[in-house]
Amino acid sequence: MFAVEKIGDDLRLRIFLQPKASKDQIIGLHDNELKISITTPPIDGQANAHLLKFLSKAFKVAKSEIVLEKGELNRHKQILIPQPKIIPPVVANLLLETS
Repeated sequence: MFAVEKIGDDLRLRIFLQPKASKDQIIGLHDNELKISITTPPIDGQANAHLLKFLSKAFKVAKSEIVLEKGELNRHKQILIPQPKIIPPVVANLLLETS
């Protein structure tokens, strides 16, 4: 199982989320998952909403199009990003390693 998987024009990300961090960023690989830190605490779905907003900006995709497939109440998440306009360098490098 890969942290980043290309499915046609879409991307599936397996994420390890670190809430309450000092800044929002894609950190890199962590135990076969893509580690992402966000500043929002994990209270009442705020972290999930902030993560989707962060990913929508990073991949230039509408927030409403990004699908949280697994992990709504967990640090380990699976997210589908349909037709990203941009692929951040950390994610692009992981895609190259898996192909």
